[in-house]
Amino acid sequence: MKYIKAVVLLFVISISAVKGQTVIGKYGGEFLAIGVSGRALGMGGANVAVVNDVTAGYYNPAALARINYPQISLMHEEHFGQLVNYNYGGVAIPYGNDMSFGLSVIRLSVDGIPDSRNALIDSNGDGILDIHTDQLDYSKITQYNNTDWAFFFTFAKRQTENFYWGANLKVIRRDLAEFGATGIGFDLGAFYQPTEKLMLGVNIQDITTTLVAWNTGRNELITPTVKAGGAYLIDALWGVFQPALDLDIRFENRAYSSMFNVGPVSVDAHFGVEYSYKNVIAVRMGYSDVKQFTIGAGIKLPKLNIDYSYAKMAQSAIESLPESHRISLMLSLDDAKFLRNSNQ
Repeated sequence: MKYIKAVVLLFVISISAVKGQTVIGKYGGEFLAIGVSGRALGMGGANVAVVNDVTAGYYNPAALARINYPQISLMHEEHFGQLVNYNYGGVAIPYGNDMSFGLSVIRLSVDGIPDSRNALIDSNGDGILDIHTDQLDYSKITQYNNTDWAFFFTFAKRQTENFYWGANLKVIRRDLAEFGATGIGFDLGAFYQPTEKLMLGVNIQDITTTLVAWNTGRNELITPTVKAGGAYLIDALWGVFQPALDLDIRFENRAYSSMFNVGPVSVDAHFGVEYSYKNVIAVRMGYSDVKQFTIGAGIKLPKLNIDYSYAKMAQSAIESLPESHRISLMLSLDDAKFLRNSNQ
């Protein structure tokens, strides 16, 4: 009896430990790192100091104060032969002479995953279900989704003529079959333009460490990521070149997947350049932190921007993942009645 009680006690303690487990979620916020906007992704994601539109809510909340008209942006992408669906939508509104508000939504989902957990038939009647020997009752196979959501609520302010700051309140929702998790985090960004040509930016994501709590009792911590970047404008060939460099500094001990690391600190780089002709047509190229070569192009129509990017992994055809094609649209209400009002 004492032995049985000891076993039961040990079992209860172990279950409690699992349900109350809090871990550093290495790659826990990875779905948030895919990126948005055909423009930015065509430049390898180097956009912390470049962004000047509604997508600043994702790349650098401070830069959202650079907009002068309300904007809406949409993007859709499919990975791995339509297996993974990735969608983004954002809206931003300028307020007064120095503030902006924005909302960005990201959804990453694998839909229609077969669930055969309740479909096994106990062939030999021993009460033990074995996927190797037992059969399936296909009528009992159901489906579930693996879906990640992220909502960014953005505030930005122009503090001086050359310095901007902003912040995100970020809500994360993750669903896997009957299991779910919710998290709340904060991002803090800054944008500085010391000269007419030079732009600098920094975005500290998950600055307070984001806690993602599962309904199983497991808690995951998303550690902060520092994204710092710079861009420079060069007038040449009847247009403007804009080279950009971003560095992603993480503290997750990514010793083998990063470009460079020292102990638990890793650094990944994004390189990109954009050539814009008369602010109407643009071509872009870059190299991302996941070893992707990228190219892209964009056209600016009245009130509508259309941007396309293509990404290919640097590995051989056998080792590489399929190419990625991304198209994004941005509607800007460039009308005098919607212009930023300094009298608000």
